[in-house]
Amino acid sequence: MTEGGSPSERLYATLRAAILHGVFAPEQALKPQELANAGKVSLAVAREALLRLVGEGLAVRLPNRGFAVPAVNAEHWQRIAEARAVTETAMLRLSIERGGVDWEVRVRAAHHHLARTPLREPGGTYVCDEWSEAHRRFHRALLEGCGNPVLLDGFDRLWTASELARHWSGAAVPERDGVREHRALEEAALDRDAARAAGRLARHVLRTAENLTVRTD
Repeated sequence: MTEGGSPSERLYATLRAAILHGVFAPEQALKPQELANAGKVSLAVAREALLRLVGEGLAVRLPNRGFAVPAVNAEHWQRIAEARAVTETAMLRLSIERGGVDWEVRVRAAHHHLARTPLREPGGTYVCDEWSEAHRRFHRALLEGCGNPVLLDGFDRLWTASELARHWSGAAVPERDGVREHRALEEAALDRDAARAAGRLARHVLRTAENLTVRTD
């Protein structure tokens, strides 16, 4: 397990990384007692970590009180993507309307950082944690100009709920040109072209869920 924090925090971080990096397969059971034994923690600690993962959409709770990795269910992920496409395009339009120079600077800086962060570890299949965080900061920077903390809280929740889909999608279609997509988003937003920026963002978000069908075909 990772060092630092409480036993529950350490087990949670270990399981989160394992699920996102494909150590556990879709629909694989996550057995609390086995995980407790492997992590040398109590059953209560293991269940606490698993419930936290359920809250983030990285695990599901089964009717018999067990846990498992979510299924690669295109309909489920597409519903999340649809919700994101609807809300985030509206937020981006507000950002373009309301955002000032400071917003432009934050967007440009976040994109610069993302563009220079390696997507994967050498020889890796799944995206690395550093890129994932840079990716989140760029998308959030695009929307922060809306000035509405309620909408931004909603973005944070949906982003977390779709994290596993992003990792699976990236592994299913590794040739996707995310660099080009993000550059196009930055350019349209800073050009203050709301229609072009919203259209590009919607396609970008929906494509992530669509790519999961490659994995289930």
